[in-house]
Amino acid sequence: MKKIIGVYRNQNMHWVGDGFPVKNLFSYDRLGQVISPFLMLDYASPYHFDATTAQHGVGSHPHRGFETVTLAYQGEVTHQDSAGGGGTIKTGDVQWMTAGAGVVHEEFHSKDYAQQGGLFEMVQIWVNLPAADKMTAPRYQAIEAKNIPVVEFENDAGHLRIIAGQYANQHGPASTFSPVNVWDGQLKAEQTQAVHVPVDHNTLLVLLEGELRVNGSQQMLDHSVMLFAQDGEALIQLEALQDTKFLVLTGKPLNEPIQGYGPFIMNTKQEIIQAFDDFNQGKFGEIPIQHQPT
Repeated sequence: MKKIIGVYRNQNMHWVGDGFPVKNLFSYDRLGQVISPFLMLDYASPYHFDATTAQHGVGSHPHRGFETVTLAYQGEVTHQDSAGGGGTIKTGDVQWMTAGAGVVHEEFHSKDYAQQGGLFEMVQIWVNLPAADKMTAPRYQAIEAKNIPVVEFENDAGHLRIIAGQYANQHGPASTFSPVNVWDGQLKAEQTQAVHVPVDHNTLLVLLEGELRVNGSQQMLDHSVMLFAQDGEALIQLEALQDTKFLVLTGKPLNEPIQGYGPFIMNTKQEIIQAFDDFNQGKFGEIPIQHQPT
């Protein structure tokens, strides 16, 4: 079984805009290359929003050099960007946006969800782009729940949704720039499941809800991330002490410098300065007025 090298938990919530109450479970500024190609994960754990006609979310802001991946567990988010991408992700859907050379986007609660109110629960992951692809053209992948293959565990113990990469001969619909797996799982209480991961990938286990015992010994609580060594092993054993909801994230490390500042993730300080210059000169474009949510 893979060696566990760290467990980190964060229960401190902060607001992103006025629509996303999140807990940051990992980030590159603390963990660096050990999580490459992943950069960050924010978890908006279940939060009740009252019905409203007001617009809640995050207004127009830029990105360059990486991808944002948003998983909708409860609630709905409408996205629009300066490259023409956009749409509403609903419960079970995934939004995969490649910022690439530069994009301006906005994320708001959908009009329907805002008017009804209810529980809101999302995950957003930042995935780094290889240096050779950082200036690629922006793109937007809208992945509906019905198009995400599901691997069912034996004895009705739970399942894995294969969003990116592959598992048990199932291939995720997301297109990626480097080898990445994003698996969204559930394991029922008192059930045990072995999960196989690529030996040459960095591997992260993110526990959103419940409680796990990992590899027969390490307890893991909700709102935690566990990191594993690249030790030639491919097996992780999960034992659910409660009903659990988790993510398995694996990726081949890029082994490239990471230089980040705010919404830009590049390889050098000069590239960050250039990103600010390009944005200030309007080179990222603008969100078409007629496409903005009303």
